[in-house]
Amino acid sequence: MHVFYTPDIDSSEYSLNEEESKHCLKVLRLGRGDVVNLIDGKGGFYEAEIIGESKRNVQLRVTQSVQEHQKRNHHLHIVVAPTKNIDRLEWFLEKATEIGIDEITPVICERSERKIIKEDRLTKVITSAVKQSLQAYHPVLNPQISLIDFLKMEHDSVKMIAHCIDGEPRQYISQLLVPHQRYLILIGPEGDFSPKEIELALQSGFKPLTLGNTRLRTETAALAACFEVNYLNR
Repeated sequence: MHVFYTPDIDSSEYSLNEEESKHCLKVLRLGRGDVVNLIDGKGGFYEAEIIGESKRNVQLRVTQSVQEHQKRNHHLHIVVAPTKNIDRLEWFLEKATEIGIDEITPVICERSERKIIKEDRLTKVITSAVKQSLQAYHPVLNPQISLIDFLKMEHDSVKMIAHCIDGEPRQYISQLLVPHQRYLILIGPEGDFSPKEIELALQSGFKPLTLGNTRLRTETAALAACFEVNYLNR
């Protein structure tokens, strides 16, 4: 099944952009009469037939469409500190998109070793995972922000912060989760959140969270949270 990301589709006929057209013709070797699938990232899932082609353009006619395709019954927003090795963050974005996530915000903390990311590159990773996993909804990648500034914002969600400070009271996601709601989970950098950051988050209404007895890498913790929220909302 060949899938193309078409965020601006708004009619029964559509032309792939130059990059997608080249992939369609040169890589997949598709042509007039072949059937493909389209996703708009907003819940639309389409079946379309190739009706025309040129070197830089493929024309399609939509033959079937479904809206709110496989819409989830909750909203998951994970706020995660970028990892020093960017490949590990990309791995998280890919796998979380496949499992199911709605929003990601890269957050810069006191102990962050990476303070700059290339949002275009990360968005491409997400888009590729959307197409591979046949997701009709494209997760939103927000601009990076400092944790201090993020905590000043209003968030209408069940708010949790995962940290590793021993001796502090923490609960599991299953104890904090109210089914079918909006969830916001903070995941810190390799060196964890600082005590000051944890205190600020608690003052902002975040509940202290544990993801188990072992110390997880940043990307593993973020993916574990993603999986558990989706599992508990089945």
